[in-house]
Amino acid sequence: MRWKGRRISTNVEDRRGGGAKAGGISILGLIVAFIAWKFFGVDPQQAYQATQAVTSAQSSQGSAPQSLTGDQKEASDFVGTILADTEDTWTPIFQQLGMSYKPPRLVLFNGVVRSGCGTAQAAMGPFYCPTDQKVYIDTSFFKEMRQQMGISGEQNQTELSRQDQAGDFAQAYVIAHEVGHHIQNLLGISSQVQQARSQMSQTQGNQLSVRLELQADCFAGIWAHQNQQRTQFLEQGDIEEAMDAAQKIGDDYLQKRATGQVVPDSFTHGTSEQRMHWFQLGLKSGDINQCDTFK
Repeated sequence: MRWKGRRISTNVEDRRGGGAKAGGISILGLIVAFIAWKFFGVDPQQAYQATQAVTSAQSSQGSAPQSLTGDQKEASDFVGTILADTEDTWTPIFQQLGMSYKPPRLVLFNGVVRSGCGTAQAAMGPFYCPTDQKVYIDTSFFKEMRQQMGISGEQNQTELSRQDQAGDFAQAYVIAHEVGHHIQNLLGISSQVQQARSQMSQTQGNQLSVRLELQADCFAGIWAHQNQQRTQFLEQGDIEEAMDAAQKIGDDYLQKRATGQVVPDSFTHGTSEQRMHWFQLGLKSGDINQCDTFK
């Protein structure tokens, strides 16, 4: 996939390597608070809150921490480029709908992160929080994803593949899928689903969750279609990468691999076949009207 040399979004918050924390509490903040109390008689709670406010303001600027390695910097550039591509895709589509597109912010983190939806761990995988309208990604997920796709050896030593390595389009597909949830939030689809689920059984609610996830897959396909029209970024094998990724994150595939059994009533994201189908539909059509998974 050709991604280098294009615009990098400014809507990226890089929280990796930004200082040691314990349980969501800033160690730096505690040290400053102690010094302020011990030597200057300042209320330690007020000093800590002031330090946290400064740290929060700095992290919201979207600039990467100075301690980033070369691989981490490339990860940031990659994610920022894909996010910019989604912005360039959805802005004109929303204009056609008579709406103004407000892009999400994307947060890169290591291990644990605090979001508007609560504290989250890397094990949860990438997610979108509608409360603060941010996408959260621990880039170690990409390393695990590449392993799941059967890409091994020295390539697994970096957070993201180099331009000439396989797997980057599958990673971009994941980002575009999470941005798809942001689209659903802006269009009011997510709130409608949430309201409907509150009046259903768990099995029925799971079925609605599946439809929501499949629509995000279709929206990711629209991104790929529109971006190809604009930048000609696809290379041979890229679509196969995305199909392989979609196949390996299907509920049936994951359940069978984990337990040897498949329980359709517990599906929340859709089968491998469904995920591949809806991504391909968005990819071929580039039309948001073709992504009505709720029919």
